[in-house]
Amino acid sequence: MCRNIKTLYNFDPPATDAEIRGAAAARILLSSLATSAEPHNREVEAARARARAIQRFNFSGAHGQPPQAPTLPA
Repeated sequence: MCRNIKTLYNFDPPATDAEIRGAAAARILLSSLATSAEPHNREVEAARARARAIQRFNFSGAHGQPPQAPTLPA
C-alpha cells in the first residue's frame, strides 16, 4: 500500500514500521519533520475521510459503505 508522507506524519500513535514499509529515506524524513500542531487522531481522520467520500460520491449503502459491484455469472 502506497502512503503519502503527509498521512504518516503527526499522528498519535505514530506511524508503524509496517506503514513506513522500511523505506529508510521516508523514516529519516519523518523523523526530521517538526511541527507545533497537535497530533491528528487516526480514527477521527478516517471518519472524516469516510464522510467526505459519502458526500462526494453519494453512497447510499449500509453504514456508509459503497454499494457492492454486481457479480457476473461464470
